[in-house]
Amino acid sequence: MAYHADSSDLDGKEVLTWDLFGTAGRELAQTIADSGFEPEIIIAVARGGLLPAGHLSYALGVKLSDAINVEFYTDVATTLPDPVLLEPLLDTNALKGKRLLVVDDVADSGRTLALVLELLSQQGAECRSAVIYAKSASVVDPDYVWRRTDEWIVFPWSDEPPVTPNV
Repeated sequence: MAYHADSSDLDGKEVLTWDLFGTAGRELAQTIADSGFEPEIIIAVARGGLLPAGHLSYALGVKLSDAINVEFYTDVATTLPDPVLLEPLLDTNALKGKRLLVVDDVADSGRTLALVLELLSQQGAECRSAVIYAKSASVVDPDYVWRRTDEWIVFPWSDEPPVTPNV
């Protein structure tokens, strides 16, 4: 069974440990705070953005958060033709005029982040984006980036296959 981070055959990769994730989140939060931007709501791009968004929510003291579900990657270096919004859909009606921080783990191609930012901006929200990693090929240059790399990234939350029942 293949899983998202099954990158054992890749020579070059960036490995984010849980400890380094803690550091990354705090440093990214400090960069956001120092910029003067004060988000009212943090929107996670699920699934990869869920943990970084939660970390930033606590680090920035922002209690309102939500998620938008998007599928793009299906395996290591394998994507769908285009990112696809999945149900349940985010209730975008309440976002008009709000300051949103859209959070994902990585801006790889940037197409997922571009889709989400366009959708939320069309609702009249002020959107900024934050990622742990950004790659040079991304069509979006996120507003806040902890580190830039062009390597495959192994995240601590997806570095092992899903658990299965013990039989």
